[in-house]
Amino acid sequence: MKYRTLGHGLEVSAIGIGCMPMIKGGNILYGEAADMDEATRTIHRAIDLGVTFFDTAQIYGPFSNEELLGQAIKGRREGLVIATKFGFRFEGKTITGVDGSPENARRACEGSLQRLGIDTIDLFYQHRVDPNVPIEDTVGGMMELVKEGKVRHIALSEAGPDTLRRAAKAAPITALQSEYSVWEREVEAEILPVCREHGIGFVPYSPLGRGFLTGTMRSRDELPEHDWRRNDPRWSDENFAANLRIVDAIADVAAKHRVSNAQVALAWLLAQGDDIVPIPGTKRRATMEDSVAAADLKLDADDLVAIAAAAPVGATSGPRYGEQGMRMVRL
Repeated sequence: MKYRTLGHGLEVSAIGIGCMPMIKGGNILYGEAADMDEATRTIHRAIDLGVTFFDTAQIYGPFSNEELLGQAIKGRREGLVIATKFGFRFEGKTITGVDGSPENARRACEGSLQRLGIDTIDLFYQHRVDPNVPIEDTVGGMMELVKEGKVRHIALSEAGPDTLRRAAKAAPITALQSEYSVWEREVEAEILPVCREHGIGFVPYSPLGRGFLTGTMRSRDELPEHDWRRNDPRWSDENFAANLRIVDAIADVAAKHRVSNAQVALAWLLAQGDDIVPIPGTKRRATMEDSVAAADLKLDADDLVAIAAAAPVGATSGPRYGEQGMRMVRL
């Protein structure tokens, strides 16, 4: 495994693991429900392969994903970078809104530490920016947790450039997590440059377009009935066929190198800068092993040009979220 450094000296494996798909039911289901034993074996195998970076969140399940990861890393915690996120208000297991207050950061941190079974969260994100709480107050509250030893590094998710600048002036921000992939490149215009200006590492989530870029599905009808992606505009009947052109361009490069589409899509991201660490979501050893192998794939200049030409910024058909989801990103 190769390793990279995010902001403020936080070293992680070049490919991390997005644990979100490792749920049996709950609020965000991709494909069929995960087999919990296989999910645990996937985490263990990833560690054996040198993966150190594991990403979860309070909202996944909610709560159950943190518990799964916590159980899986028992006895294997040393050397791992465990990332989780806060930023929502709950009534029981129902999300009732965003909450970026310092009080909620503390409350969520305590809960996450308990569910993960660890003493310190290595990377603690605000999951979504709360427009009603100044970002200076949010990161200030998060830094109190750093001072107390409950958190090592703080980070933001889906913050816009102005919010990033303000946050970086108020506190050391180690990473920004936002959607970034071959078919979602808007961060390149303003957000990536601001990250680099302030030494903030970049962690792309959904680096495989929620599975679309892998080319394993050629029709929306292949999605299970309760699959979350049935609500994704890019997977809609009107957009699906148009977006297959991006998949086909990736497939051409994959055939040249005799690798999977997933490896090409991840290698393309890795080629965008040494400060970029994608976290493909997985729940099975086979897909995890395939994704992790992307760390050893080097695309040539012709490959990068061909992919960029097939998927220029803004050319993907459909927004990446529905109306409500789009109101919560890049604030």
